[in-house]
Amino acid sequence: MTSIVRSGAAGRTGAVLLLIGPLLSWVAELITAAAWQDPPYSPLYNWVSHLGLTGPAQTAFGQVGNSPLGAVMNAGWVIYGVLLILGTFLVFDVRKGARPIIVAVLATIAGVGVALVGIFQGSNANVENGLIAFHTFGAQSVMLAGNTMAIVVGANGTRIGLSRGRSIASVVLGIVGLVTFPVFMADVFTGWMWNIGLFERGVIYPIMVGHVLLGSGLIADKARAFVPRVGLEPTTGRF
Repeated sequence: MTSIVRSGAAGRTGAVLLLIGPLLSWVAELITAAAWQDPPYSPLYNWVSHLGLTGPAQTAFGQVGNSPLGAVMNAGWVIYGVLLILGTFLVFDVRKGARPIIVAVLATIAGVGVALVGIFQGSNANVENGLIAFHTFGAQSVMLAGNTMAIVVGANGTRIGLSRGRSIASVVLGIVGLVTFPVFMADVFTGWMWNIGLFERGVIYPIMVGHVLLGSGLIADKARAFVPRVGLEPTTGRF
């Protein structure tokens, strides 16, 4: 089956970037959440994007936001978006047809989306000046495009070099994220707002886990290509 990814240094570098992006974002989230102590941040209750609120404490979208290290979270999102786009274009060879082009388009939408979340905060000030539209557009773009990308990547796992297990996991993660998205939106627009952080992460984390599986799977596949074929063939067992 024809590969849709690049070989050589470009492909290896892109794989590393795809892996590093979500990991850096999670580290930024942990650091920022740990600094939020008044009241303590709850990952199940609080909005994810409230971690990026800078300045004095404020009540936005029905919750008190008090994130002393909001700039750290915003930087994490912007870097994640940039690494996702760069990594995708280094890995996927768009000259090889519609499949890599679709992945690249979805990654670009998701990357721009998560960067917009970091640039335009979900603050009261941005609600008043209208810039909240960029935050909302970015959040919903990454949620939809990111989970769709996970499904497309999994469906083309053989062409990418992913194992069967990683391919299936990527598809399942994307489906979980897309199914959770309307539940999350209903929780918001009905005003129920029950454990909003839980449902929001139920949409976002499948995307991030999918990127970890993609990046690490590509790294593993390229590492196997350098295994010396002396004596017995190297094992092909893969997750």
